[in-house]
Amino acid sequence: MADENKENNETQNQEVPVFKLQKMFIKDLSFESPNAPQIFMESGQNPKVDINLHVKNNKLDEANWEVALSVTASFKAPEDKTIFIIEIEHAGIFLLKNIPEEHMPAVLAVDCPTLLFPFTRQIMSQLAVDGGFMPFLMDPVNFMGLYQNARKQQEEKQGEKTQ
Repeated sequence: MADENKENNETQNQEVPVFKLQKMFIKDLSFESPNAPQIFMESGQNPKVDINLHVKNNKLDEANWEVALSVTASFKAPEDKTIFIIEIEHAGIFLLKNIPEEHMPAVLAVDCPTLLFPFTRQIMSQLAVDGGFMPFLMDPVNFMGLYQNARKQQEEKQGEKTQ
């Protein structure tokens, strides 16, 4: 009886999904303020902000994945003069075991970047302050919405190809 329980526990432990952030790190980081110090002398700036965000993933081994958020935020004055630009590639190593294959794309595109994003946002905010500007608080990102839109566009493209 004890042997049966031990075997059942071992079988259950092998099948339990594991999702764990192992390590976060900055792969690339850049801050530019090409018009400093003159830009500080101009008052009443209501900057135009342009943000580009990309999520990438890379399988490292059988159970470990690297997921990276790449964000470029460009701030321009109304006369199209660059105030500052922040570029960051912030990544994490995730342990992903026993996750069904059909769920992996969503885990990599939604769950992993959702964990990374608050830290990426904080790094960017602090970088703006360290550059002599007000904190930059990037709006929250709905990674599930982005994932669903990307899937919908991909399905539409495939539908067009089959016609």
